[in-house]
Amino acid sequence: MIYTGIDVAKDKHDCFITNSDGEILFKAFTIPNNRDGFDELYQKIKSVTDDLTKVKVGLEATGHYSYNILGYLLDKGLTTFVINPLHTNLYRKSLSLRKTKTDKVDAHTIATMLMSEVNLKSYSDTSYHNEELKSLTRYRFDKVKERAKLKSSISRLVTILFPELEKLVPTLHMASIYTLLSEFPSASSIADSHLTRLTNLLSISSKGHYRKDTAILFREAARTSIGSPMPAKSLELKHTIKLIQEITTEINEIEAEIKSIMDSIHSPILSIPGISYRMGAMIIAEIGDFSKFDSPDKILAYAGLSPTTYQSGQLDSSHSRMEKRGSKYLRYALYNATKYVCHWDPNFAKYLDKKRSEGKHYNVALSHAAKKLVRVIYQLERSGQIFMKAS
Repeated sequence: MIYTGIDVAKDKHDCFITNSDGEILFKAFTIPNNRDGFDELYQKIKSVTDDLTKVKVGLEATGHYSYNILGYLLDKGLTTFVINPLHTNLYRKSLSLRKTKTDKVDAHTIATMLMSEVNLKSYSDTSYHNEELKSLTRYRFDKVKERAKLKSSISRLVTILFPELEKLVPTLHMASIYTLLSEFPSASSIADSHLTRLTNLLSISSKGHYRKDTAILFREAARTSIGSPMPAKSLELKHTIKLIQEITTEINEIEAEIKSIMDSIHSPILSIPGISYRMGAMIIAEIGDFSKFDSPDKILAYAGLSPTTYQSGQLDSSHSRMEKRGSKYLRYALYNATKYVCHWDPNFAKYLDKKRSEGKHYNVALSHAAKKLVRVIYQLERSGQIFMKAS
């Protein structure tokens, strides 16, 4: 067997090639992060063996820096392993008590890890292309978070400019209210507005839900409002609304792409009541290749939903907290999906009630339901079967 270790960086990669006899075929060498560099590495591998099935290549998971070389290696048909940097760090320390860390040493360490036959699973072509779905779901997550922050700014600005408005509507974050505040971004401007203009604006933007009586209500409240007429804040409000609308358009485009990918995947996870395209896509994207996990417990650990274990001498903690390590995106998706599944599926609802009846806090009970959901998802994805709803 031929073992190749690669330490990935932004502009260059350090490589080390050895064989199963421990013979160094190529001492640590550096290649540029470009096509010529990739071809140089491939030619060196080809120079020592014609049978690529006998080649194992390992590299650390370094996010976007490793994406291009990973794709190149997979396209060449090389068995490739993506290793958690924490594992390589611990493995390097186990080899020597000396504190030595360089890119070339890391490349050697990765090759040695491959030789040691530690429990590593190769990176599949499916996992590589799953990165597109992961990029989209994480991008959507960040956009939704950005929009939520802007919505908080809307509430803050309305409290300054027209505080009475919030008590007159179910929520400030409606298309009709955004249209109103874009046109009249303060109590004083609404108070001075022409009733016909205000009525037409509200009627069109609310699709007939708000009519003349609402326009009169808003204008009368504005005339007695304690809101401060601050042009600077009014301008900020208009711009914030515009930003929210632009981000919402972007989110809709992202969700359309996510739905397209999920439609092509035909994942059985969507057969579970309460799991939408959005949450389902995030779960699928973060877990990736289910064959990498030997059991649902491994997925729970990856999501950081496993309880911590603390035992020392006579002390054995009986109140373990959640680890909250691993993928925060997967943890978020599982936790939120569980809420909806418990609402729509009777069996999950019953299980949640059972945990609550045992005296557990809602969030703790929900975490138990999330673990149950992971076991169901794991079974469905491994078997390809759809979810059997409770009768």
